[in-house]
Amino acid sequence: MESPLHQPAAGPPSRAGEALSVRGRLTPNAPLAPLVWFKSGGGAQWLFEPADIDDLCVCLRALAPDVPVMALGLGSNLIVRDGGVPGVVVRLGKPFAKVSADGLTLTCGGGASGILVSSTARDAGIAGVEFLRSIPGTVGGFVRMNGGAYGKETADVLVSADVVLRSGERRTLSVDELGYTYRHSTLPEGAIVVGATFRGQPGEPVAIQAEMDRIAAAREASQPLRSKTGGSTFKNPDGHKAWALVDAAGCRGLTRGGAQVSEKHTNFLLNTGTATSADIEGLGEDVRARVKATSGVELEWEIQRVGVAK
Repeated sequence: MESPLHQPAAGPPSRAGEALSVRGRLTPNAPLAPLVWFKSGGGAQWLFEPADIDDLCVCLRALAPDVPVMALGLGSNLIVRDGGVPGVVVRLGKPFAKVSADGLTLTCGGGASGILVSSTARDAGIAGVEFLRSIPGTVGGFVRMNGGAYGKETADVLVSADVVLRSGERRTLSVDELGYTYRHSTLPEGAIVVGATFRGQPGEPVAIQAEMDRIAAAREASQPLRSKTGGSTFKNPDGHKAWALVDAAGCRGLTRGGAQVSEKHTNFLLNTGTATSADIEGLGEDVRARVKATSGVELEWEIQRVGVAK
């Protein structure tokens, strides 16, 4: 497979036809299944793990403009199709996983986990971001998808996001500029969230920890956390809970190949061990069809589906 990184570059720092020079790790034909929660799917044509923000900017500026770029966080809310992902998949590693607190403000790298953000906030006496403890993802994913749980969402606590656009340009976008709606932002395709600033409110670390423990216990009791899953599959339609619609349509335990609708929480799909991504996505479409037939409601995917079918 010819590398898109050897196509004519869009501009500086590379000249047309030159090989791309980066300081981070660049891996061709990289398997993605080990990096996503479903443990299924094809590989990335190229996987890029930048050394820092400048390295990411250099890479994106040098790439031909028609080369697709996609960010990958913890891979929890994602189906990677079996034919893999063309172009460049960007994975933010340790250089992007730092969190610091100053007053009531948290400065977070795009690769930081929700657990690290909420724990740092607890230690600093910052309340209001406990819900991030329950979302299995990174700051970059929260910002892009307006991640939320237990009655709060990213838009409630975000001040601004630092992004690198597909052109390689760095921008800081306010929360208002991200056009947030339910589980959606207007962040442009190919843009990578490299950092975010959150603001909470004063709180006592003991009380904050108690709220985090309450959330963790609620998740453990209701969700199949120890399975190969992708988190909440469908968005909650107005006036409805997705799981209840799925259950009422008789889909609890429904299977396709090695994929199954969770019997513990019907808005979760599972890889029972042998599922292909086609099995998982196909099962999701089966569920959508049954819900539409029984309730008239058309469920929307919350899980992102990327790449090409095999």
